Amino acid sequence: MTAVVRRDRSLWVQCACTALVALGAAYASYRHGREFALRFGADETTAAIWPLIVDGLLTTATVELWKTGHGGGRWKAWLAFVFGIVLSLCANVAAAPELSVFAVAVAACPPLALLLAVELLNHALKRRRAECANKTGTESNENSDESADVVRLAAISDDSLPPAEPTAEQRMWAYFRAQVARGRMPSGAELDRAAGTNNYGRRVLRQWHEEGRVSSTAAQLRQQSPPNCNTTLHRS
Repeated sequence: MTAVVRRDRSLWVQCACTALVALGAAYASYRHGREFALRFGADETTAAIWPLIVDGLLTTATVELWKTGHGGGRWKAWLAFVFGIVLSLCANVAAAPELSVFAVAVAACPPLALLLAVELLNHALKRRRAECANKTGTESNENSDESADVVRLAAISDDSLPPAEPTAEQRMWAYFRAQVARGRMPSGAELDRAAGTNNYGRRVLRQWHEEGRVSSTAAQLRQQSPPNCNTTLHRS
């Protein structure tokens, strides 16, 4: 998260610096472009409009460079941008007071600085778009993997699961019903031996008596027994 915030801040700094370079280049380009147009035959009105035409072309090409990907329209944006830079460079160099190296360097600095600033910002924006695309692709892959895991888990049937082991009380109850069906009432100690517990059968047997399960089970088994069989429960 810290790295992402740092990259966002650096991108905003680049945008702000490019805007400052563009404002400075626009100011210098307007002054030099107006003088250039007046020197080479333009009237006052045309000379005032000519720098705006060049700066407008540069602005449109810059925005198109930021928006365009690697498609066929990118070379058109670069052509318009380079053409505007050449016009601005000619106007700035022609406005130099003398044709010395330093005078030409000062005059050519604004358009060249704008060209380099726009290219650097364009690289930063492309890198940012690539990072966002990679992040989106990674998240989509993780979501698809999670969905596949859910599908695989849902495909497991209940038949493949091992049967649950009966509890101690369930084993006691099965033994109790078997003994009652044979005509005898098992004790708590017998229930402990059947379930493998210790001093638990008496409490369970007392609970069954309180709930009425013992009497109801005995009556049910007597009704299910044959008429000629005299089933009498006795406690061993």
